[in-house]
Amino acid sequence: MLIVPERQIPDLLTRSASFTAVEKVFAAMAAGQAYNFPVIREAIGHEDALYGFKGGFDRDGHTLGLKAGGYWPHNLEKRELINHQSTVFLFDPDSGMISAMVGGNYMTALRTAAASAVSIQHLARPDAKVIGMIGAGHQATFQLRAALEQRPFEKVIGWNLHPEMLPNLAAVAEEAGLPFEAVALDGMTEADVIITITSSFAPSLLAEHVSPGTHIACMGTDTKGKQELEAALLGSATVFADEIDQSITLGEAQHAIAAGLISRDDITEIGAVINGTHPGRSSAEEITLFDGTGVGLQDLAVAAAVVDLAVEQGVAIEVDF
Repeated sequence: MLIVPERQIPDLLTRSASFTAVEKVFAAMAAGQAYNFPVIREAIGHEDALYGFKGGFDRDGHTLGLKAGGYWPHNLEKRELINHQSTVFLFDPDSGMISAMVGGNYMTALRTAAASAVSIQHLARPDAKVIGMIGAGHQATFQLRAALEQRPFEKVIGWNLHPEMLPNLAAVAEEAGLPFEAVALDGMTEADVIITITSSFAPSLLAEHVSPGTHIACMGTDTKGKQELEAALLGSATVFADEIDQSITLGEAQHAIAAGLISRDDITEIGAVINGTHPGRSSAEEITLFDGTGVGLQDLAVAAAVVDLAVEQGVAIEVDF
């Protein structure tokens, strides 16, 4: 068995490698060559933590495994650890033997950012100039860096429930040589692309905050009850998802489905756009929306890439298990 510890992964994994792995696995899912297992996600009744498992099998990538972990909301204040904690386990699909254990924290941040970046690459207008961020926490900085590589953006605007966190976004914009402006929610009408990345259980982004032609990547809703967008937005948009089943049960679509604004048939897997079996955006005025719930296959694809890189660079730890 190979082990790639968490401490090694920032030096191994790039945004580019994450993007490629996620794009390929989305395509495999849409082609019926990869599928996710049902998600287990539970409140454990200790430390207010949510813990669970995501897994799947990718025939194309020959990847089988799971990610175990969750969200410990008091980690930062109590232990100076990030709140999201996870580990990925890969198995040999031929024999069933465990093949690798990979630290999942930094990798999860990059694969989540890669998913929204893939949606921007395939669905945003080519002339998009202004990117809007709703959310300014740890994950938002990963999202923004990955997104800025997909279009020739000229400006970053941002809103956060706690405005004192907006300097996180301003710093990333400065890295990219772009101006940053803090805005009210109605200021999001200036954005050509909007990424929502919060842990909200009540909608922040309303239909009136979104202009025609905008692409929205909804990345924070991954649990029953969470909600970042007014359900009416999904009713007025062309909706894509990483996986339809998760979108309608755990993702942003759960609320629009419950309100009768859309049906399952109104949602398309983004892999179909990547594969060319769906045209994607059809006009400059169309609002496109990606419901990124985070699927186990993303983790497995990126973890497999990490293992390959660790082996190439001679830093993978081999143990007899």
